[in-house]
Amino acid sequence: MRSASVPSREQILSWLHEAAELEHNLMCCYLYAAFSLKRVDARWSPEEAAAVKRWYGQIQSVAMEEMGHLCIVANIMTALGANPHFSRPMFPVEAGPYPAGFSIRLQAFSPATIEHFLFLERPEDAAIGDGPGFTPNGDYRRDVPEGRLSPGAFDYATVGQLYHTLASAMRQFVEAHGEAALFIGDPGQQVTAALAPLPGVCTVTDLGSALAGLKTIVTQGEGAARGQADSHFHRFERMKDELCAMLKANPAFEPAWPAARNPVMNRPLRDERVHVNSPDIAPWLDIGNALYTTSLRCLAQGFNVKDGAAKRAWLGASYRLMRAVVPVGQGLAARPAQSADGSPNAGLTFTSLRTLAVLPERSGARFVAERIRELKARAEALPLKLVEGEYPELWHDVIASLDAVIASLDAVAGVPVPLPTAVTVDAGAAPMNAASKDPTTAASSIASSAGAPAPAKPPEHAEGRAISIEFDAARCIHSRHCVLEAPNVFKANTPGEWIFPDAMDAERLAAVALNCPSGAIRFRRKDGGLEESAPPVNTLKVRENGPYAIAAELRIDGQPDGFRATLCRCGASKRKPYCDGSHAEVGFVATGEPPLRLIDPLPARDGVLNVVPKRNGPLEVEGPLELCAGTGRVFHRDASVRLCRCGQSKTKPFCDLSHVAAGFEAEGS
Repeated sequence: MRSASVPSREQILSWLHEAAELEHNLMCCYLYAAFSLKRVDARWSPEEAAAVKRWYGQIQSVAMEEMGHLCIVANIMTALGANPHFSRPMFPVEAGPYPAGFSIRLQAFSPATIEHFLFLERPEDAAIGDGPGFTPNGDYRRDVPEGRLSPGAFDYATVGQLYHTLASAMRQFVEAHGEAALFIGDPGQQVTAALAPLPGVCTVTDLGSALAGLKTIVTQGEGAARGQADSHFHRFERMKDELCAMLKANPAFEPAWPAARNPVMNRPLRDERVHVNSPDIAPWLDIGNALYTTSLRCLAQGFNVKDGAAKRAWLGASYRLMRAVVPVGQGLAARPAQSADGSPNAGLTFTSLRTLAVLPERSGARFVAERIRELKARAEALPLKLVEGEYPELWHDVIASLDAVIASLDAVAGVPVPLPTAVTVDAGAAPMNAASKDPTTAASSIASSAGAPAPAKPPEHAEGRAISIEFDAARCIHSRHCVLEAPNVFKANTPGEWIFPDAMDAERLAAVALNCPSGAIRFRRKDGGLEESAPPVNTLKVRENGPYAIAAELRIDGQPDGFRATLCRCGASKRKPYCDGSHAEVGFVATGEPPLRLIDPLPARDGVLNVVPKRNGPLEVEGPLELCAGTGRVFHRDASVRLCRCGQSKTKPFCDLSHVAAGFEAEGS
């Protein structure tokens, strides 16, 4: 601490406000750089294309963690008896709101931009300067005299030092007055990890949990004394090295659009800022900023309510709106900011309201739903579809997200306004109840049908002379390959013993067993024949209106799980994460032919596939994986994916956090 006196609650909250602004501004900077990256360029080599894809994912991941940091700070503020703080200075942020060394600006992806990110995320022992063009002008001191009643700022060299001071201040307050005196807020207003599945988010109820949250922020950002290999600093460090190496090998390599440095919505007071005034593009900048602002308003409302359903609806709305910002930001970066020749491209300015004070709960839902209807009408009326052409699938996602938010907020307000009849639901949309076209109704029906799982029967064993068969009824999805391909072996609906391994040649029976997609049928050879082994390519097949069928060397929730499995994606299975056929009972509708995404070659196509069902959330899959449509067509390749298992995602098979708004419940890590 900078003073021997015990800091007041007001002072601690003032520093938390500054921390929230920093995390918020950093998130926007990272998103701006990610939006500027091109999706394709015919001039790229396969290695360059793979690198751009990887950088986009890495920057998006860092931005999501910054959002998690913002939520951690918000939880601490709520625990101290205040409302979260989601406002921030508008870009560019010159020195003044923060210490003299901190200037935060929007700039397209480039070596200088990454150097700027490294400077902002640097550990205390990293003596590096800011990127070219980012160094602020002038110098000043923010220290205030000891004993002053009004809260004051202080100078810190790194973001980590700000958090160390905050930790010390809370310790001093607790030592002087006790934990109960500091943590006076209602924990029910906070956002839990189940509601906001962001890395590190935790409920804050005492000094220990508050300090743990601050430690998470520092460790994820700066790293622990430069020893955290996956910290933001180290990720940006590796990114810079890769980019510089590629530019050295090919100086003509252009991974990003020439998005403007510090674009602005309105005519700037200073000439160095780029005014986005193209008549085709400026309206889209307006929509993008309105989506962003409304997302923040929904986030603030989510912290203000305690009712679980309302909280899920507000947080789900916030996520969907922020997700709708993505294609708009990408489209802006790809188009000129001004009509004049030679203008730089546009970019999202992240312009927000001066205040995001919470609204009354019920009228607030009406207010925001009304606002989103305005945004949707404006977007649909614009002659230029900003995200068509290069981003056609994303344009659909924008409108679908707005419709979903309107429906969820209408439910909170108690005004069930149906979706417009002109809106169609694609094959990959949420299942619909026969009596209603409201996706929230369908979500409730699925949740209620899931129920508690019936007690699992142990696997059955049938011993033959040359081969033994194991049958696990808990995994069976009744694909009927066994009874159709080997009816003399598998005599279904027969009292007593019903599996007769000696009724078929062992080699042929092993092939039948391998054709069981769920892994319910497994075998062990006694004749020296080949046992089941990992496939040469890890695959996941998306079944029409049905589950995921995975073939790989599987580890599910950390445990070896054979080489075949069918996993639930409708949200209704009583045997989660495994499918039990409930998709047929609830009328689950989802296409088995998702659109083409990314099919760049992977460095490896086999190896262990780790599947982690997240509590009340998606399936997190780590390892080389090729995602295939029902026809066998590969539509996506990746080494890390999050797959929907609530049945509600608008981007099936990928998770879009719809489980939050739907109130999806499932066991998991």
